Amino acid sequence: MSSRTARFTLDPAFTIGEVNPRLFGSFVEHLGRCVYTGIFEPDHPTADAEGIRTDVLDLVRELGVTAIRYPGGNFVSGYRWEDSVGPVEDRPRRLDLAWHSTETNRFGLCEYIAFLRKIGPQAEPMMAVNLGTRGVAEALELQEYANHPAGTALAGLRAAHGDEEPFGIRLWCLGNEMDGPWQTGHKTAEEYGRIAAETARAMRQLDPGVELVACGSSSQAMPTFAGWEATVLQETYELVDHISLHAYYEPDDGDLDSFLASAVDMESFIENVVATADHVGARLKSKKRINLSFDEWNVWYLSKWEEHARTIDQGDWPEAPRLLEDNYSVTDAVVLGSLLIALLRHADRVTVACLAQLVNVIAPIMTEPGGPAWRQTTFFPFAQASRYGRGEVLDVRVDSPAYETRKYGETDLLHATAVRAADGTATVFAVNRGRTAPLPLEVALNGLDLTTVTGHSALADADPDARNTLDHPERVTPHQVQGTALTDGVLTAVLEPLSWNVIRLA
Repeated sequence: MSSRTARFTLDPAFTIGEVNPRLFGSFVEHLGRCVYTGIFEPDHPTADAEGIRTDVLDLVRELGVTAIRYPGGNFVSGYRWEDSVGPVEDRPRRLDLAWHSTETNRFGLCEYIAFLRKIGPQAEPMMAVNLGTRGVAEALELQEYANHPAGTALAGLRAAHGDEEPFGIRLWCLGNEMDGPWQTGHKTAEEYGRIAAETARAMRQLDPGVELVACGSSSQAMPTFAGWEATVLQETYELVDHISLHAYYEPDDGDLDSFLASAVDMESFIENVVATADHVGARLKSKKRINLSFDEWNVWYLSKWEEHARTIDQGDWPEAPRLLEDNYSVTDAVVLGSLLIALLRHADRVTVACLAQLVNVIAPIMTEPGGPAWRQTTFFPFAQASRYGRGEVLDVRVDSPAYETRKYGETDLLHATAVRAADGTATVFAVNRGRTAPLPLEVALNGLDLTTVTGHSALADADPDARNTLDHPERVTPHQVQGTALTDGVLTAVLEPLSWNVIRLA
């Protein structure tokens, strides 16, 4: 092959760590049409007895999501959990300040748990508590209602509402993006660190086995980044298990080359938070290690939302308006695949990650009220990573031709990782960031008993702006690539321009 070939070696002696299934989590917020006419639409032809769209359920199962974070997001900072339980006809309508909407509470806590149970045992609740407008007492009440088996007023109330069995929520977020001035109840790092510590201590008194996520920075670009994490962890280090990260990516002024390298930023964000957390641990002389919950990540055309937000009629509080319904291109899907690779490459410390969001709102699944549901381009990389990215991540160090980017300087054209499953098979996930030229790939296999390529799937298109829409829901799908071979312990392949690739070896 030419000198422009990208290369790396796979060796089972060199590993990153085991993939936690929670890495393939998602996020359901009461925002736009994520819940109403997304997941929940009682009048829809496919709706079951509880109003859940079964066409959406089928796609959620196919997507392979695990932990599903709920009910926000910014929404949680005004959330009154007790509004969302009990007889639907008795639930109050409330104004949601976060998204300037009216919340009907027709879908609430009990419906969320029922939805997860319908998905299957792989779907785990990840519940956020309101530390914006509320505090320790309300978090404890929610925890007791959700998890205490019987014999108290709140456990009895849950049973009276039709749920004898506790919900068994293990994973809890202590608020959301409390560093953000846009957050209802925004706090300084000192203020948030104190309330997070108080809430964590109390929740552990109720159940020492809970797993808790403290709010980290809303993005690496926040002016308080790293100082925020250090202050919050100084207060909470021995009380929490995870610190959160949030990141969204979009092209800046049409700069597609930098957009395709978005994972450079994601990986630096992860490594900087790890360094900050470990520094606090060292300072406290703690033997404990804090893991990372990357519980919001995606491609999001945020600048379009900010333009729209300026035009909102402040006197209008609609129910489930169409908000943040980004329609994703092949280019967006390749970037999302690269972000998945970044998460897998740090599976030793990123033990929870949530694609934001699940349906309609910057989502892999779209629906039309009364109509069909379909897969966006971004659906496919996530579904494939969830299916084949289980096991041990191998340490991939690429030797790749590079290209120049405005934001990140010289950047590898190849972004890749590999996961070895328990049965000894392996999957290579690879992105060619080059927009015009194919990229030859050569992978040396050392100490791996692999002899066959069982499949090479690629998501790419002659039109990088191709999308799946209501009218053309299957315009973009992955296709099989011919000619990929494994001979004498060397894998050879050609990665199409601007492509997400899944190469399976046995």
